[in-house]
This record gives sequence, C-alpha cells and structure tokens, in this order.
Amino acid sequence: MLVVFEVYFAPGTDPNTLLSEEVKRETKAKLMTFAEAEAVGFGGLPSPQSRGEARIVSVAKPDAAWINRVLETSEIVAGFRVHEVG
Repeated sequence: MLVVFEVYFAPGTDPNTLLSEEVKRETKAKLMTFAEAEAVGFGGLPSPQSRGEARIVSVAKPDAAWINRVLETSEIVAGFRVHEVG
C-alpha cells in the first residue's frame, strides 16, 4: 500500500528542497509533479487545488508518518492532503 501526499508550497519556495537526502534514502519517498505522477501510473489523482506550486510525494505506508511530520514542520509547505493508494 502506498500513501500519496498532495503538497502545496508557499509562493517563491523551491519544492525540490522539501525532502532531504536522508529522508529520500531512508523512506524511498518520491517527489513528483502531477504530470510525472500520472506518467508513472498514478492515474485518478485530483487536479491541483491551487495555481501555485504543487507536487505529489509517494511513500510506502510504513513511512507515511515520517513524511507527514516533514510536511507539518516544513516552512515551505502551505498545505497538503493525504490519499491511500492500492
């Protein structure tokens, strides 16, 4: 089972700085644009809810709590929604 986070970023921030190398290595989380997510098989995801920067973060369910904490404590994240897939 995967957990997919729909993440929205504060204006002027760089989404690519969200996940540290350690977090990516330890959780195998993937940060993707909505188009990239759709291209690798995440069809049926909702359209972005804002015109600002938005990304998808996918991660295995056991590591979802870690990613949730990263998102909750990040100064560049304006908001996010969580979806379970599979």
